Amino acid sequence: QLAGLAVIAFGLWLRFGGVMADFASDKKSPEYFFMGLYVLVGAGALMTTVGFFGCCGAARESQCLLGAFFACLLVIFAAEFTAGVFAFIGKKVAIQEAQKIYEDIYHDYMKNPGGKVNRTIYRYHLALQCCGKDNTEQQMGLPCPENIQMPKASNCLVEIHNVIDADLHLVGIVGIAIAGITIFGMIFSMVLCCAIRNTRDMI
Repeated sequence: QLAGLAVIAFGLWLRFGGVMADFASDKKSPEYFFMGLYVLVGAGALMTTVGFFGCCGAARESQCLLGAFFACLLVIFAAEFTAGVFAFIGKKVAIQEAQKIYEDIYHDYMKNPGGKVNRTIYRYHLALQCCGKDNTEQQMGLPCPENIQMPKASNCLVEIHNVIDADLHLVGIVGIAIAGITIFGMIFSMVLCCAIRNTRDMI
């Protein structure tokens, strides 16, 4: 249950907090990135629910509940492992999607600097602490946050790569780690179920 709550909190933090929340608030969003997070949050919610039934099954010494607990953990294991592998394999596609979103907004701003996109591109610059796509574009009137370190943070495409790469690396590690924990849960549930059956056979 605690692991499930931790996974939910982690997934929601990546989805609604920090830099990625700004990408999600726009009409376009890196769907490939968020797909892995949705799987992670869903598996965490299922883990929390299943954990309760596992506790009930152990307390009541119910083979039926423990068997259901094992089956659910097997589904969770598949989901978490898939999310972990998905995060590592799909990293390149997610980065390309996010970079394309920024480039589209950047080109829209260049066509109409006074339009609504001005606020959108500034929000991205503020969240990523960057400005433009290369070192020279800082002088072209882009809406940039104050006190950013130049020229290191001038290329937003590089910053997007760094942020998503780090986030998906975390998703992959958490997904595979929780999948490992569920293996122990399945082993212990089967051991307990067999012990209950043997005890009843002896009686």
